Formats: sequence, C-alpha cells, structure tokens
Amino acid sequence: MSQVTHYTLPNGLTVLLKEIHTAPVISMWTLYRIGSRNERTGGTGASHWVEHMMFKGTKKYPAGILDGLIDRVGGQWNAFTSHDSTMYYETLPAEHIDLALDLESDRMTNALFDPEETESERTVILSERRGSENQPTFWLREEVRSAAFKVHGYHHEIIGDVHDLTTMTRDQLYAHYQHHYTPANAVLVMAGAFQTADMRQKIDAYYGHIPNGTKPDLFSRPEPAQLGERRVLVERPIKTAFVMVSYRAPAGTHPDWLALSILDSVLSGAGGSIDNKTSRLYKALVKSEICASMGGNLSETIDPYLYTFSMTLRDGHTHQEAEAILLTELDKICQDGITSTELSRAKKQARANFAYETESITNQAYSLAQSSALSDYSWHDTYLARLESITTDDVLDVARRYLIPQNRIVGWLIPTG
Repeated sequence: MSQVTHYTLPNGLTVLLKEIHTAPVISMWTLYRIGSRNERTGGTGASHWVEHMMFKGTKKYPAGILDGLIDRVGGQWNAFTSHDSTMYYETLPAEHIDLALDLESDRMTNALFDPEETESERTVILSERRGSENQPTFWLREEVRSAAFKVHGYHHEIIGDVHDLTTMTRDQLYAHYQHHYTPANAVLVMAGAFQTADMRQKIDAYYGHIPNGTKPDLFSRPEPAQLGERRVLVERPIKTAFVMVSYRAPAGTHPDWLALSILDSVLSGAGGSIDNKTSRLYKALVKSEICASMGGNLSETIDPYLYTFSMTLRDGHTHQEAEAILLTELDKICQDGITSTELSRAKKQARANFAYETESITNQAYSLAQSSALSDYSWHDTYLARLESITTDDVLDVARRYLIPQNRIVGWLIPTG
C-alpha cells in the first residue's frame, strides 16, 4: 500500500496525497469538519442545505456550468453530508485535475447563496424530507435516535427538522458557510496518478492565497449517561410492523469499536460481501419466518453513537415475539461468546469487504477522507492489522459490556392500517 504524504499549508489546510499509478485518473475529496452533530436547535439541516448551495455557483462558475465542464472531460462529481462531516469529490482523468482544484478552491470562499436559489432549494430539501417520510422506518429511526440522544447533536436527522427548514434564512445559511468553510477546517485528499512534488506545487498555487483561517469552535455537547432502558412507540397508517433495538456504541476510534464490528458480523452478517444467511440472527428471525428481513448497523463516528438491529415482521407475528427472540440470541452471545470458526468467518468477511471498498481510486481517496473525519487519517490503513488482533475473548468482553439493558433503546412501529 503506497505511502500517504501528510502536511498542512500555512493557512491551516490539511493535505493528504497518495500516489496510485494503476490508472490515469485522480480522485480529489474535500472534507469540511462540519456535520449535523454540530448544529444547534433552530439550525438543524444547515450543513446539508449548505452542501446543496455549493452547487449553485460562484461568479467564476455560475450555476449549471460545472456539470457540463465535468461531463466534457469524462469526470464525475458529487457530495454528501453525514453526522460528522460534509464531503465533496471529483474523479477525473489525471490531465484535468486542475479543473477540480480550481472549482473547489473557488467555492471554498466564493459561493454566492443567491436569495432566489436559496428559496428554491428550500423547496427541494423539504420535498426530499417528505420523500424520506414515505419510508415507514424513517419515523421509527428518528424517534429511536431522539430518544437515545437528549443533548448531543446526533439526536436529529441529517436533513434537519421541518420547522428549522421552514424558518431558516439565507443569512443564517451563509453565516454557517462562512464560519465552517475555511482552510483550517478542511482536509484536501488526493489519490491517483500524479507526482507528489508536482501536486504540492499545484495545491499551493490554488489554495495558498486563501487567507489564514481560524479553526472554528465546533458546537458539540456530550450526551449524559443513560440511566435505564428507553422505549418509544410509533403509530403510522401502514400495514407492516417493525422493531428497532439500539445499544450505545463507542466512537469509531475507540479500541472496542472493531471488536463490536466482528460481533455484528457474527450476529447479522452486516458489512460484507458474504451472504448474511449464515448469521445467527438471520437463522433465528428470518429462517424461522418470524421476520421478513433483519439487519444490523454499526457506523464509525466521531462520538459514541448506536449499534442498531432492525427487524421487519411477517404478518401474524408480534413485536413482543421478535424482540424476545432477538434478546435471547444476544443473551446467548453474552454468556458463551463466539466460536473460533465464527471469528475466522467474520474476519474473512471483513477482509473481503475491505478489498472491495478499496478496489477503485475513488474509494481509496474516500477512505482517507473518512479516516480524517475521525481525526486519524491512518484509521483505514491500519484496519486490517487491528482486525487480525481481535480474539474471541475480545468479542465476548464487548458483548457483555455493551449489550446490556441499561444501554438499550427499543422502538416499535405499530401499523394502524
């Protein structure tokens, strides 16, 4: 695996460069350390809305121009907002990387936020939220998360609350952009066919003139300890019942996180290219025809988040029944742990998934960016080495410490027809 060059410009911009000469392309990712976790009440959804506005143009590159420019050179570009960060990327033929450097350095400071465009995008984002609301599990997920986080910014959806999306002003959004879109709050990741010395000169030429930025004081409040199991009931005019059970999980950089990911692989088969039909919960819940489907989710996050099990019930089966079977399986694994065969299979699954995720240059650049979001750019590159060190005792230990009733949030989605 090629070495990463890591340095910081005088204005505070962090740069990561990784030469990959397997194809004549370069993937560039721009990470801003601002996500929904940093939004105050009244401004939820601002990070995602600003992401939309970044595609509405600058004086140099008016709205609609860039799509044509990127397409013309055979490139692709996009962006997304998460709980922890906002990322923009371009993957282009190597000879056209100056286009990406020019447009991203320009819109770091010169995005227009035209009032009419801002209002138009308000309608788009409210429509996007309504589209999400058409999925029954959106309501359940939102209620479970808000029950889990009373104080921390993880409590609200990335897209934001309807009231805030309705009342937020253009000036509020622009202030959010100006405060957070500074070199000192950004990471520029470049992976692909380039010479490091030449790329450093290019980056200095495009970004070096941007004024020194003070690293913003990101709003974030620690979540108080949970004092017991929490439960939520959601009623919706649908025909299918759902159960969601979450447990508090550590941050992605915590030593326990990787052992929990192995546990999740054994329980739900999540996160890999191997079929989850060999997982314990699939056998107990789906093969038994109690549930139509089930899944586990454990995401790497900056702050402690959630490890969640989701179940879609078959007709004729109850929430109580599915929850009881899930908890029985969790009790078994907390009592007896996992076998060496299960550990080996989980590691094989994780290695296969890692290989798939790092197959393309775009994905390798993203992995560096995502690791940087966790404040450790080596997080992804050291993943396999850390994975191999996990033992069955490690998995048993995290199961017993995290899968406890006091750490649990249960949600039922009750269909009303």
